[in-house]
Amino acid sequence: MGRNNNNKIPRFEEQGILLVDKPSEWTSFDVVNFVRSRFNMPKIGHCGTLDPTATGLLVLVIGKKYTTQSQTLSGEDKVYQAELLLGTETDSQDMDGTITSEKDYSDVTEEKLRETISSFVGEQEQIPPMVSAKKKNGKRLYELARKGIEIERDPVKINIHYIEIDNISIPTATFETKCSKGTYIRTLCYDIGKNLECGGVLKSLRRTQSGDFKVADAITIEQIKEFTPEDLKGRLLK
Repeated sequence: MGRNNNNKIPRFEEQGILLVDKPSEWTSFDVVNFVRSRFNMPKIGHCGTLDPTATGLLVLVIGKKYTTQSQTLSGEDKVYQAELLLGTETDSQDMDGTITSEKDYSDVTEEKLRETISSFVGEQEQIPPMVSAKKKNGKRLYELARKGIEIERDPVKINIHYIEIDNISIPTATFETKCSKGTYIRTLCYDIGKNLECGGVLKSLRRTQSGDFKVADAITIEQIKEFTPEDLKGRLLK
């Protein structure tokens, strides 16, 4: 996505944190690779992967001083806006996957759905989805999933600090949630559907905050395409 000849571009020596509003269909690596090649950056990374169809805040760290902070920044709590769809399950727990089950959700009331969603607030264990970057015996789970292999996954301790329901229009519900590192909102939607015995899937996802960083302060890929190195320097957080 937008490769440049780095030999013709002066090396970008500034260091700092860049907040990007990731568009749908771009992977987190696509964003990193685009910024790296656009400005000939020797060292750049990101703090917390977003699925390709998800949008929102991607925290980029530029330069050695800041890339060494990547793990710490990745460990911050995240805030998401999500949409749940009842009655459907997929092998990836979101709309990118293949539908594995479709069930009747007609007995799910708004009250029952609200109670079930709210029951997931707090510390708990969550089993990561097969389509994820988690490793098991040195292999990433999504690599096994692509081969049609499903293995037992170890549960991970997570903390969902709050879930605020914005709207319910069965079979969908939109909500905001703040959660700890390693929480899969896809799996949260799957588990909600499982508890309601009708299945559930993540329909859409947008990350609005990571630690103290907010998507309202982020720039878009379209803006970056028009930036000069000086423009970019002016957007770096120190």
